[in-house]
Amino acid sequence: MGLKRKDLLEIRSLEPAEIQTILDTAASMKEIASREIKKVPALRGKTVVNLFLEPSTRTRTSFEIAGKWLSADVINVSGSSSSVVKGETLMDTAKNIEAMSPDCVVIRHSASGAPHMLARALKCSIINAGDGMHEHPTQALLDLLTIREKRGHLEGLSVAIVGDIAHSRVARSNIAGMRKMGMSVTVAGPPTLIPPGIEELGVKVAYRLEDTIRDVDVIMMLRLQQERMTANYIPSLREYSRLYGLSLEKLAGARDDVLIMHPGPVNRGIEMAPEVADGPYSVILEQVANGVAVRMALLYLLLGGKPAEA
Repeated sequence: MGLKRKDLLEIRSLEPAEIQTILDTAASMKEIASREIKKVPALRGKTVVNLFLEPSTRTRTSFEIAGKWLSADVINVSGSSSSVVKGETLMDTAKNIEAMSPDCVVIRHSASGAPHMLARALKCSIINAGDGMHEHPTQALLDLLTIREKRGHLEGLSVAIVGDIAHSRVARSNIAGMRKMGMSVTVAGPPTLIPPGIEELGVKVAYRLEDTIRDVDVIMMLRLQQERMTANYIPSLREYSRLYGLSLEKLAGARDDVLIMHPGPVNRGIEMAPEVADGPYSVILEQVANGVAVRMALLYLLLGGKPAEA
């Protein structure tokens, strides 16, 4: 069964049943990664354009691998190699790409709403690979898949999302997805990095890390997005790390089976200590692996792929 929608733009518009379908499909796709020949003909004849106008390593590589493992033709366009640097508008770039008849455009852009604009204008499917400070839906889906794999379910679990909430599209997508799947969410960080009114999204707000992580199933640490900051939100990196960085000492107060997550890239020694990032509670690299499976599932479901037999 495919998704009965043309695009994947945000988590908040997905029904819980659709999220379940994506996660189930992704779980079935994971087996392909263990094959000697990692390729199935599910999207043979389909063309996917990765239009990444903002820097990315994990997400762009993940989408590229996902498309190629499904036998789609994948074309990568980055900001530095696009006509945007010559003054062409995003819409003109997109219209020119569409004239070459792709089946899907995966877009990452620094402006919130850019994928929505393309979705209204183009006939092909649009997947949001991260837009400004708005949403990063595929990251939230891979996070949900990782948690479900480790815990066997999602409903009833509790999550602490810690750090730069104000500038995080990952936090917004995860809050929406986790609440839809029956999870409770607490956000924690310096008051300057907690958006006013975020409680309206159904989350609790805390300001002291040690109290927040004491009895949760999952701790999700976020990167300080200094490139998006327009003011001095924190006194210093040293003080931020002392108060909100996850160390082994602070982790000692958490549950014995807690999961540590981070969407990457990790600023070691600031958001978390190296021994935490590499420790037994960390599932950071499993998040990365699951990113390929989730993006395979989305391409497959949106583009109407045929069964993924060998």
